[in-house]
Amino acid sequence: MQSPTVFRTALKGLEKIHEGKVRDIYAVDAGAMLIVTTDRLSAFDVVLPDPIPNKGQVLHQISNFWFARTRHIVPNHLTDRPLASLVKDPTELAMLEGRAGIVRRLQALPLEAVVRGYLIGSGWKDYQKTGSVCGIALPPGLRQAERLATPLFTPASKAAIGEHDENIAFEQAERLVGASLAARVRETAIALYTFAAEHARSRGIIIADTKFEFGVDDAGQLTLIDEALTPDSSRFWPADTYRVGTSPPSFDKQFVRDYLETLDWNKKAPGPPLPPDIIARTSENYSEALTRLTK
Repeated sequence: MQSPTVFRTALKGLEKIHEGKVRDIYAVDAGAMLIVTTDRLSAFDVVLPDPIPNKGQVLHQISNFWFARTRHIVPNHLTDRPLASLVKDPTELAMLEGRAGIVRRLQALPLEAVVRGYLIGSGWKDYQKTGSVCGIALPPGLRQAERLATPLFTPASKAAIGEHDENIAFEQAERLVGASLAARVRETAIALYTFAAEHARSRGIIIADTKFEFGVDDAGQLTLIDEALTPDSSRFWPADTYRVGTSPPSFDKQFVRDYLETLDWNKKAPGPPLPPDIIARTSENYSEALTRLTK
């Protein structure tokens, strides 16, 4: 049975400390937070007015799947504290089931750790203009959606809601977090991508690119936070329809972006409503990604 959609939360007795594009974050204590993954969808950095059924549960389950399988590469922010130890209201507890978790409070790093395995999106546009991707020179003659010889680490600055993340050079990342930590982030992000891409390929999915967020604890230990390798943070392509030279269909929200590109909309808030068929198809795309990856 399909769960009710959750667009915005207001949990009783808990302080909401942040509302992101998709996640609501509540304070638990000095060492922990509650993260709720809603059914909100953002496109072009604008939160759209219509929730996508089951999206929050799908993102939460996919992230937890990867968190469990990548601990040998890097620790993550999950704790084993049950929701029932914090949320006592039965209605709220039922609403949070499958879409929320209690995590460690960490110092988030001020950058997005983007890894690109294929030449697509803004990377393809950059390559067409400059022969490079985010300042990294590539061989001439590459085609759209072509697999890169080695994955590229292309960090981005983190933007506020309604603003766009900006690609930055690795040297800028070094200035933001220090040379040693920037190198650890790069090495860890590429290792995570490589591990996940191999598993996904065995399940019929190509992970074209993805972005990670990291934090550090009081001891400086690098830790994976936020979400991991979901259709929101990654570009997923069905392997059986992948063709070099075209923009492949995807399991992520590219389907919504393509629809929005047909509208007379300036890509600023407020976002336009989505037709029922676009909502239904998007929900199906997310659910299929979960099934292929985890079942």
